[in-house]
Amino acid sequence: MRVLSSKTVFRGPVFSVTLDEVIEPNGVRARRDTVRHPGSVVVLVVDDTRKTPRVLLLRQYRYPAEASLWELPAGRIDRGERELAAAQRELMEETGFRAKHWKHLFMFYSSPGFLDETMAIYRASGLRAGEAAPEDDEVIAKRFFTLPQAVGMIASGRVRDGKTIAALLWLDRQQRR
Repeated sequence: MRVLSSKTVFRGPVFSVTLDEVIEPNGVRARRDTVRHPGSVVVLVVDDTRKTPRVLLLRQYRYPAEASLWELPAGRIDRGERELAAAQRELMEETGFRAKHWKHLFMFYSSPGFLDETMAIYRASGLRAGEAAPEDDEVIAKRFFTLPQAVGMIASGRVRDGKTIAALLWLDRQQRR
């Protein structure tokens, strides 16, 4: 792939947009409008102190979806911040929880047709409750669900967030092995 030209046409606090003229590996010359994002972390909080594991979901209003959605805790990686540190910060800010055990599970692109954002999924367990410190515009409700309940919420359409669906189905598959 070769970039012939690149111009930033929008720069905001969360992402920027570039207009690129490229020659792709197959030789096709194309214009690509790309949303540039620093990457995000997603925290799959698992309370495994009971016979049936529970997962923590948050409910918050999402303007682009025009709805309140059930989601896993997540957020942007700040400039210069490491993924794990971002995951730990987001968990504490959004839920008040701190976790003793952390494990990187997998990474994916949220929408690679026009967006370069990656999402790193971390499992957090060994929870210790504390005081949440959400950002001023975040109004967050939190609730634990058993894994079968959460998977059922996907099937019924109550969970519609892609990162949450991916992580919950991954965990469900691991539990069934």
